[in-house]
Amino acid sequence: MEFVEALGEVGWLDAMMNSSWGWPAVESLHFMGLSLLVGTVGVFDMRMLGLGRGISISSMHGLVPWGVGGYAINVLTGVLFLVSAPDQYLYNPAFQIKITLMGIAGLNVAFFYCFVFGPAKAIPSDADIPLSAKFAAAVSLTCWIGVIVCGRLITYYRPPYHWCFWC
Repeated sequence: MEFVEALGEVGWLDAMMNSSWGWPAVESLHFMGLSLLVGTVGVFDMRMLGLGRGISISSMHGLVPWGVGGYAINVLTGVLFLVSAPDQYLYNPAFQIKITLMGIAGLNVAFFYCFVFGPAKAIPSDADIPLSAKFAAAVSLTCWIGVIVCGRLITYYRPPYHWCFWC
């Protein structure tokens, strides 16, 4: 907690995030990053689940770098939120679940690229997608929907520290 608080007290960062425009600007960037991430990865996952059969997996994969860019924006802006108000995040169950879901999504991506993507990208656009690819896509969509829901719930859970039984 002390380390995160110290990061938030950096002069320019503290001044920016506590200005009248800082938090809203970072929040807007966070939403744009989320839109890029979920918009591209979500569409790719939906294709893996069987929608848009006329589009090849390798063509859809061209969208993924945009999603990675959105993820990078969200990590940067999320860190700005965290260091600016660590007590509002670190002990917040919605934030903790959000981070857990992001971790699961990350493991899922590793699984997907290690075991599933190679065979899946070679499948003709009109063929059925393997069950392993559908499973990875379903896990991905579930995690990112959960991240969105938990992100919204962070605002509504401002618990006292004793509410967090695992902290």
